[in-house]
Amino acid sequence: MQVDDRFGRWMAAAQGGDAEAYERLLRELLPPLRRFVGVLLRDPPAVDDVVQEVLLRIHRARHSYRPERPFGPWLRTIARHAALDALRERARRGRRERPAEAAGGVEPLAEPVEPGAERISPDLARALGRLPAAQRQALELLHLEALPLPEAATRAGATPGALKLRAHRALRALRRTFGRQAP
Repeated sequence: MQVDDRFGRWMAAAQGGDAEAYERLLRELLPPLRRFVGVLLRDPPAVDDVVQEVLLRIHRARHSYRPERPFGPWLRTIARHAALDALRERARRGRRERPAEAAGGVEPLAEPVEPGAERISPDLARALGRLPAAQRQALELLHLEALPLPEAATRAGATPGALKLRAHRALRALRRTFGRQAP
């Protein structure tokens, strides 16, 4: 990915509070990011999703950029990691899911479902419904919505440690429900 000195200067200015420089940086990064991610993924529909993820990661990690260092390697590392995460997720999904044709077709849903509900089986949905509300919420935030721990804890109104404990207890209860040995 061709990155010149302007990007580093804009990021340094953005770190100093210059919103205009930050907006310019993100806008100018789009074309080279799309090319770079496109080469890594070779999946045009996924490129825009990963580019958006890269922009979010840049935003979250903007404090970690050191202006005395080159901007290009910092950016390429973020983009490469986001692309690798997308490839890993695609591989995991491929191991879990079968195409609809192989499954004999899929019936359309008769009524709307809650976000994330389409990803879980009816048995799991019933088991989740039997968990205490705090444990169910911890699993939903951390595992179904895949929120980072600090954000999930904030949404749950709990400390990160308390939320992890709730999720652990919920997973242990689900393992017992499905006949797997709980640690």
